[in-house]
Amino acid sequence: MKLKFLLIPAVLLTACKAPVKETETGKEGALAPIQGTWKLFSAVTVTKGDSVVTYPIKGNKEEMIKVINGDHFAFFKHDLKGGAGKPIFDSGAGTYKFADDKYTENLDYCNYREWEGHSFDFKVTFKGDTLVQKGIEKIDSLNVNREIVETYVRIKK
Repeated sequence: MKLKFLLIPAVLLTACKAPVKETETGKEGALAPIQGTWKLFSAVTVTKGDSVVTYPIKGNKEEMIKVINGDHFAFFKHDLKGGAGKPIFDSGAGTYKFADDKYTENLDYCNYREWEGHSFDFKVTFKGDTLVQKGIEKIDSLNVNREIVETYVRIKK
């Protein structure tokens, strides 16, 4: 008799559990490999065949991180000069889509306001805790048309 009363709450709790929802990244609760906090390690911009290292820049003391959750991303770059000299601060955020190796950022917010409202397609690869993001930044109204290759390292808790 006691066994019946113990089983009833267990069955009810199991029956009341919300169904697992499928998402682009797999089962809800499972993190896609792109999700996390990433620190920029290096960046190269290629314009008309000319490559320029844009991060790190020799003599500049700055860092950048990118935070990616289930459906939004944000990036922040600032100087590490502790207030000495002209401060550096760049930021942006928006939604993204990620499937297989295709990653699209929809930039909704940016301190360079003319970049807002644009989308950028990238191919991403992962090797251990390293993410490489490669794609084209193109904004006709700003005469921007360049390839970027950014390498990030996952920041561990």
